[in-house]
Amino acid sequence: MIMDIDFNKNEDKMNLLISVMEQKLAKIYLGGGKAKIDKQHEQGKLTARERIKFLLDKDSKSIELGVFVGDDMYKEHGGCPAGGVVIVMGYVSGRQCIVVANDATVKAGAWFPITGKKNLRAQEIAMENRLPIIYLVDSAGVYLPMQDEIFPDKEHFGRIFRNNAVMSSMGILQISAVMGSCVAGGAYLPIMSDEAMIVDKTGSIFLAGSYLVKAAIGESIDNETLGGATTHCEISGVTDYKCKDDQDCLTRIRNIMSKIGDFDKAGFNRIESKEPKKNPKEIIGIIPDVRDKQYDMMEVIARLVDESDFEEYKEGYGQSILCGLARIHGWSVGIVANQRKVVKSKKGEMQFGGVIYSDSADKAARFIMNCNQKKIPLVFLQDATGFMVGSRSEHGGIIKDGAKLVNAMANSVVPKFTVIIGNSYGAANYAMCGKAYDPRLIVGWPTAQVAVMGGAQAAKVLVQIEVASLKAKGEVITSEKEAELYNKIKDRYDTQTSPYYAASRLWLDAIIHPLDTRKWISMGIEAANHSPITKAYNVGVIQT
Repeated sequence: MIMDIDFNKNEDKMNLLISVMEQKLAKIYLGGGKAKIDKQHEQGKLTARERIKFLLDKDSKSIELGVFVGDDMYKEHGGCPAGGVVIVMGYVSGRQCIVVANDATVKAGAWFPITGKKNLRAQEIAMENRLPIIYLVDSAGVYLPMQDEIFPDKEHFGRIFRNNAVMSSMGILQISAVMGSCVAGGAYLPIMSDEAMIVDKTGSIFLAGSYLVKAAIGESIDNETLGGATTHCEISGVTDYKCKDDQDCLTRIRNIMSKIGDFDKAGFNRIESKEPKKNPKEIIGIIPDVRDKQYDMMEVIARLVDESDFEEYKEGYGQSILCGLARIHGWSVGIVANQRKVVKSKKGEMQFGGVIYSDSADKAARFIMNCNQKKIPLVFLQDATGFMVGSRSEHGGIIKDGAKLVNAMANSVVPKFTVIIGNSYGAANYAMCGKAYDPRLIVGWPTAQVAVMGGAQAAKVLVQIEVASLKAKGEVITSEKEAELYNKIKDRYDTQTSPYYAASRLWLDAIIHPLDTRKWISMGIEAANHSPITKAYNVGVIQT
């Protein structure tokens, strides 16, 4: 067990960050608040999270995606906790699947712009991994005050139904359960799913409710007769099963899931899972309390991988990136990680931690190609401030070597998983498989920061530009004024580099406790194993 002053300081800082995260989670889990939850119960309905808990296998593993979506957003509209929808990857009757449940305690489950983005992410994960997807519908439809930001564009509300059709053609099972409102365009969801069920008296489906029908065509009709369970199970045939309550509906889904056939597998290598030999809990004290301090990423890896066994690739070359083979919960993985300690190359050159050098980029590109050749999933552990700059690096071809790494990573056909441990700045975010490069899952620890550069660096650059502009206009800039400008810019940048800022906008799928990293990667690879690789690995043109 590691015990020293620095370890204790690091541990205290990380535990504080974890505590802040857990407090935020507790608030988000309340959705629209206790009064709204009580109202849901009075109507004889479970909440979104209660429905998911009832549906999933008891005591099975699960991970929630996008729980911080909408965090600190839409304040003028009363907020939108978790984007008004709960999305979980878990197991139903032993089958891994995605569950999407509208949270009717948040604006009656209405769709905000971020709600659409979160739902599309769930469908993207289902399509990439060929996972069954279950929709627990209870939504008033598009949030009308923001309809222009959710309705018409390519990645807005309508894309959901396009994806329903595409998934159906791919043979991906989709089950819809209408457990509350299912209105307007959303009414297409059940009929575009493979099977649909509806809860009697609380579920309803219609393109237009009774008030709109009265206004549009003058017909007087109540919502139950217009689009209730009896109507759609016995007259229209829109739904396949009529359920007496939420529990009956969810049990029926479990029964269906228990009878579906097996899937083709990608064939990723897995053996019996073994715990790391080095205590995983020590990760909490390894990450420095100040982010520009150095630490050895090998010590983190040793606490993430089975038996702490890491077979390092090109150990003495390109040491600012660590590459090697390991296992996580028995799954074979190739790890690409930024080394955060200062290292000295065989040439006698110093390489600073968190910076990507030409030789490191070259090594990582070659390693990624090898993992694709061997059909080994890739795990990226990010803590990088960027690529090395300056005349020596530019003359040495850093841009060419960085492009080689990006090319090899972007064209990877094996699944990629990204964990942002610390810094994720600029082109390093791209090269180490940031969100733009299609990681199957991307998560951050509470210590993560995502930005084009750090707050202090950005503030210095922007202050120089601002001061030059003001001086050109003839203004006198005092040191106090310059400091004021610096602090204002830095504060704004620091807010935007927060992991919660990234997670609220779905740049990250989740902010996780470091000790949950193994579970996230393991469940991600298990999901990816549903989807056989059908494309040959081809990196295109790479300059050497």
